[in-house]
Amino acid sequence: MTDQMASDTLENPVDTTVTVSRSVSLSAKEFWKLLVTRAGAEALLGPGGELGDKGDSWHAADGTFGVIRSYHPLEQIRFSWHAADEAPKTIVDVHLRAAGDSETTVEIVHEHIPSYFDAGKLSRRWETALEKLASAAE
Repeated sequence: MTDQMASDTLENPVDTTVTVSRSVSLSAKEFWKLLVTRAGAEALLGPGGELGDKGDSWHAADGTFGVIRSYHPLEQIRFSWHAADEAPKTIVDVHLRAAGDSETTVEIVHEHIPSYFDAGKLSRRWETALEKLASAAE
């Protein structure tokens, strides 16, 4: 464990939040249908990742894993996200907001990221997920 990791304890938490968003040319209903397909879930979670109901676990081929914490069709899904077995639990919240009849704004908020994590890398991960989902929507 690095000195920085040791200093990020329950007594001295230092968290970061990453937020990314994108508009897609689909209604919230159409986007949700895409998101809950295998291809949509893998775009979001990584290869092997599957979205389930509240309380369901998920695992991706890259070693990331978590549990679905909140599942509100057409609006929001929240899940814990662990980078690896020994990594702390972080929370990812995906929100859908209708922006007209045929456009939806998708926002991903990743919270409770310890300061020793590379927030830029996580931001790029979620940007890539949104790019994949937007491409699948076309």
